[in-house]
Amino acid sequence: MTAKLLATSDLHVNRKDNRPLVEQLRPTTDEDWLIVAGDVGDRMDDIGWALELLAARFARVVWVPGNHELWTSRAERHPVRGVARYERLVELCRGLGVHTPEDEYSRWEGSGGPVLVAALFVLYDYSFLAPGAADKEQSLEIARAARVVCSDEILLDPDPYPTREDWCRARVAETEKRLSACDPAVPLVLVNHWPLSREPTRVLRHPEFAQWCGTELTADWHTRFRTAVSVYGHLHIPRTTWQDGVRFEEVSLGYPREWRRRKHSPVLPRTILPAPGDHGSRPTPVGHN
Repeated sequence: MTAKLLATSDLHVNRKDNRPLVEQLRPTTDEDWLIVAGDVGDRMDDIGWALELLAARFARVVWVPGNHELWTSRAERHPVRGVARYERLVELCRGLGVHTPEDEYSRWEGSGGPVLVAALFVLYDYSFLAPGAADKEQSLEIARAARVVCSDEILLDPDPYPTREDWCRARVAETEKRLSACDPAVPLVLVNHWPLSREPTRVLRHPEFAQWCGTELTADWHTRFRTAVSVYGHLHIPRTTWQDGVRFEEVSLGYPREWRRRKHSPVLPRTILPAPGDHGSRPTPVGHN
């Protein structure tokens, strides 16, 4: 069988009904790689349990953080926050042999390659404004009025940065330098928890939530840098879309109440390479769920 580059995200293993699905998650060959695009869980012990399990099964696991991993959990004995928490997550992953945004980008030589799997950590800066908003303050006010406010406002501490958007801008600047230094002859698989473009958020039931879903600073990355696929999660709307000729893959599992409502059982993991289109799948255009 052909080795595959696979992906999943938003496993939320702290939800008991999600754990059995993660325990059943297995490669198709001994050479399969797995991308884990954030939100494995809220607590270090849950995150470690899942990544250790997956690292033992797949030839390589590439992880990027989501907002839930960055939450300062009151349930932990020694909670840390902000950049210190992210650094602890990186240390945890390296101890398990899991690749992170702080490591060299991994070169996939299997079917559909060669490509560089670029693990990114780019946050959000509220620039995906709520409809009718002129700035962040108005956008947040509209969200509060609609009772659609992300828990990040309480649990995601940007320390030592003054704000989450300051942390986001720092990560964007650092990541742009790394991507610009990549060999343009080798396509990229861009992996970030939050979508790099606002387009995938257009189908959100609550458009006010988009402000916690990315930044306009990365809107052209899929065309500016030679991109084969853009992989993300966060929205809990698993699907394939296309933008400017580039495939976007939302690979999340989501919460049990969400995946139970779907017509089909969760597909874990999703195939990134070889391209699913090579096997007869029909991608959904952006804007049509």
